[in-house]
Amino acid sequence: MGLQWREQLSVGNDLIDSDHKYLIEIINLAEHSLMINDSVALAATLDKLWKYSKTHFSREEAIATAAGYPLTAQLNHAHEALLVGLVQMAQEAGQEWSEAAGKSFSVFLRGWLIDHVIKEDLLMKPYLKTYSPTFDPR
Repeated sequence: MGLQWREQLSVGNDLIDSDHKYLIEIINLAEHSLMINDSVALAATLDKLWKYSKTHFSREEAIATAAGYPLTAQLNHAHEALLVGLVQMAQEAGQEWSEAAGKSFSVFLRGWLIDHVIKEDLLMKPYLKTYSPTFDPR
């Protein structure tokens, strides 16, 4: 079963929450591609995940900074580590994804999103509560 958005994952900012919902969709697509062993679709999905993650991380860090979140530097380091992990997992798997590599990657993707949102992003929530849910500092 794919990942599903839950209100408990909301940080209270519509832009960040919308990004997280879309990242869940991309991760579900990646897992589906793994499940049906479609390496072409998986490569396209991973490229989409890489590009959108970079966009999301930049947006999230800008919002965190503008909201006065004191751990923005740590958030940036976590984001960089996630991107490095994504590249490493894809490189280790190569062109042919074994069942073991697929399972490992699925665990990584789920952990990436859920653990990161719960353990890191939700720490911003008290700072974001002082702003409208539509807060966009750009």
